[in-house]
Amino acid sequence: MRFLSSLALVFSLSGVCVAQESDATRPAIKARSNLVMVPVFVSTNHGQPVFGLKANDFVLTDNGNPQHATLEVDIDSQPLAVAIVVETGGAGATHLDDYKELDSIVDALVGNVERRMAVIAFDGKPQLIVPFSSKTEDASNALASLSAGDQGAAILDAVTFAVGQLRKQPTEYRRAIVLFSETIDQGSETKLNDALRLISDTNTAIYSFAFSSTRSAVSHEASKLSSHDPGPEHGCFSRTGADSEYEGHYSKQVLDCISQLAPPLRLATMTFLVARNGLRANTAESLAQLTGGEFYHFNDAKRLKSGLIRVSNNIPNYYVLSFRPADPSPGLHALRVAMKDHRQLVTRFRREYWVEETKQ
Repeated sequence: MRFLSSLALVFSLSGVCVAQESDATRPAIKARSNLVMVPVFVSTNHGQPVFGLKANDFVLTDNGNPQHATLEVDIDSQPLAVAIVVETGGAGATHLDDYKELDSIVDALVGNVERRMAVIAFDGKPQLIVPFSSKTEDASNALASLSAGDQGAAILDAVTFAVGQLRKQPTEYRRAIVLFSETIDQGSETKLNDALRLISDTNTAIYSFAFSSTRSAVSHEASKLSSHDPGPEHGCFSRTGADSEYEGHYSKQVLDCISQLAPPLRLATMTFLVARNGLRANTAESLAQLTGGEFYHFNDAKRLKSGLIRVSNNIPNYYVLSFRPADPSPGLHALRVAMKDHRQLVTRFRREYWVEETKQ
């Protein structure tokens, strides 16, 4: 089964929100449609895909509230735009040879649907190497001839850039990102809050293939986990003006603030905090998990090819649920998918989506 044609099964342009084309690199969005697409992979405990499920086999909740979900069919014939995002800086410079023999795989990945593919390389800054083209050999040739960059590994900046490039494609195209990078972001200027908002306001899934970051990078990022962006000034989450009992215990203050929220807001807030810390601690894996994609480690060309093949085998077996939110309130929404009568099965699904406040 061909990988990129299979990607068509889990992408749709009937998204909850889209970015303004005039400023594609920023996550400011306008509501276009309230249809949310949720790719779901269902497997046994041994990883075998489960077939033949119906819409009423799933229980889908939005901020804890059950939703009426529809099972999408026949969405794999629509055109597809894919951005391949490759780290050439930092530890990525040592993996450039892993991409030199992907030509046959890249060619096989593309099915019979109309398609466009681009290649974006990044170190401390992203750069468009191959603009979107229907010629897959252009992407293959670019991957085989990448040059080492600087010491940066600005993953979030690169993904932000890729989303901006994808949004310039015709609206009828489904969109995907395939990311080859180390595990942890190093040097991005994109703020974590903005990155989370950006990847949550689109139905584009991200498929991450990552090699380990250097030990020094892991230690550096781990040291930042205790820091949190403060909430609005003098608000419950603010570091300034807090009760004296919270002195030096901001995490306790956050938990107490969350406990005061109504259940839907509490769930959305917890999801936001967990997701943001995930982007900081393990960027590549979190990007895949949050968007409903997949994540694989690799340390050489053989493992990379194996991961690509595994993904290509899994994606044709995704279910795609859609629903119109009963409460499309602005902000982050926490998604959860469970099986109604088959609790022993394992589900992998998109974790959240974002609704921007509509300006009058």
